[in-house]
Amino acid sequence: MTDADAPVPPEINDIAFSDLRESLQLGWRDLCRAPLFGLAFAAVYVAGGWLILWATTTKGQIWWTLPAGAGFPILGPFIACGFYEISRRLEAGTPLTLGGVLGVIWQQKDRQIPSIAAVIVVFFLFWNFLAHMIFALFLGNAPMTNVSSSLAIFATGDGLAMLGVGTVVGAVFATLLFSLTVVSLPMLLDREVDFVTAMLTSLALVQENPAVMLTWGALVAVALFAGMLTGFTGLFVVLPLFGHATWHLYRRAII
Repeated sequence: MTDADAPVPPEINDIAFSDLRESLQLGWRDLCRAPLFGLAFAAVYVAGGWLILWATTTKGQIWWTLPAGAGFPILGPFIACGFYEISRRLEAGTPLTLGGVLGVIWQQKDRQIPSIAAVIVVFFLFWNFLAHMIFALFLGNAPMTNVSSSLAIFATGDGLAMLGVGTVVGAVFATLLFSLTVVSLPMLLDREVDFVTAMLTSLALVQENPAVMLTWGALVAVALFAGMLTGFTGLFVVLPLFGHATWHLYRRAII
């Protein structure tokens, strides 16, 4: 490979708060232009959320959350690529067909997206391990029957301490994972770069624009939480909106 054929390293733009607002506006526009596509991809997450909710509340079997939750980091990057591909086609004026979008998603299995999915799975499993350790440290000796009938234990001193420590540790994990993936996923769909370069570029973007990008992360977290509070039905709007908006934020952030 000659120097002329070598991939051009991604360059990072400065991002302003106005870019977040405009990305959301463009994301909403894309959602309105292709609502059925967004609903179809979001349905995967909503179905998974209902499965976890059923397992923990109806059956009281929290162990179901591990295999059910593991599907999210595995399928998540591919579902996200669906939103990005829809926005990319709308942006380029390319015909928007279900077969075309699904075909692009299928092609990602032979590119770098599975490597990103593997990293997310490692994060998920390590966080699951730490969460069990934190729970055992504070509430290991507490009498509990199941999650749905023992909620009062979380209002005790040990329960509140466990929630506090778990929240802080979880926030650190979430911030790091967000920093590594916020623009790396759309970049891997859009460019021929390796996943390490994409993740380091994403991390550098957050480091160079910490206030703006962490605000974006907080917006995503709050919107997802609000969507889940509605019995996960709010995710039918939240996921497509922020999926499309992330594509437009990537286009503004990376040259």
